[in-house]
Amino acid sequence: MSKALRGLSTALAVTLAALVANPSADASKTHAVMKSRIDAIWVYKGERALTLVRKGEIVSRYPIALGADPVGPKRLEGDKRTPEGRYLIDWRNPESRFYKALHISYPNERDLRAAERVGVNPGGMVMIHGMPSAPELQWLDTRGDWTDGCIAVSNDAMDEIWNAVADGTPVIIQP
Repeated sequence: MSKALRGLSTALAVTLAALVANPSADASKTHAVMKSRIDAIWVYKGERALTLVRKGEIVSRYPIALGADPVGPKRLEGDKRTPEGRYLIDWRNPESRFYKALHISYPNERDLRAAERVGVNPGGMVMIHGMPSAPELQWLDTRGDWTDGCIAVSNDAMDEIWNAVADGTPVIIQP
């Protein structure tokens, strides 16, 4: 096992041990501390996981659903792919039709240049969001890919992420 992978496993084990040791911790205090210290959001598309990272250590990890055609980077509007690359959380919507939503700064300059080279619209409005608010869609969850290119998490996870992440937080999306 590589040194980086061992470090990742250790960080995850420490985080899980802390959660098991103190399951009744005051969530509001935990989230207040997390919000001021989350350094980055890492999304691993192949693993269907989103992690919150502080000082190189995993603070939390959540299962995700991706775009309905998840393999490969987003190239154009309507391709149902989730982007890959480096972005930022640049604004939030507390009244989204998908519970709450954090906007990802897609497309970035690289994405815009790539779309321009092939003459397509790269799309936009890529979000990290909770589950649909519409009653007829509440059966959707993170066990399958169904978004139009966004990253979906459970509503409980969205509450935690919302409280832990400030606008301007980097989002790194890996294949």
